Amino acid sequence: MTLFRLLLITIIATVGVYTAIVVANHGLGLLPIFFGDIAKMEWPGQFNMDFFSFLTLGATYIMWRHHFAPIGLVLGILVFAGGAPYMCIYLLVASFQANGDVKEMLLGKRRAAS
Repeated sequence: MTLFRLLLITIIATVGVYTAIVVANHGLGLLPIFFGDIAKMEWPGQFNMDFFSFLTLGATYIMWRHHFAPIGLVLGILVFAGGAPYMCIYLLVASFQANGDVKEMLLGKRRAAS
């Protein structure tokens, strides 16, 4: 669990620093570029579509883990704004809430207990 948590922290820090540099150099105009690249049907768009699919899976997983309760819907939708750093923070918090129990961390307390 320690190595997993270190991986999560590394991803948070790396993507966070990278994002800060990109925002400082290019501003916050991500969405037109992101969806514009998808519309062009070229390799950058393919990567964006693949990434968007991962975001969709991550959001759906979080919503499912919370039994599609309102808090789960909100937490899931936040995946689209926060990307990998948000997902890593979510899993890091979940790992501590589950006291390192991987089954509980991944399934949630209720599903892990059954």
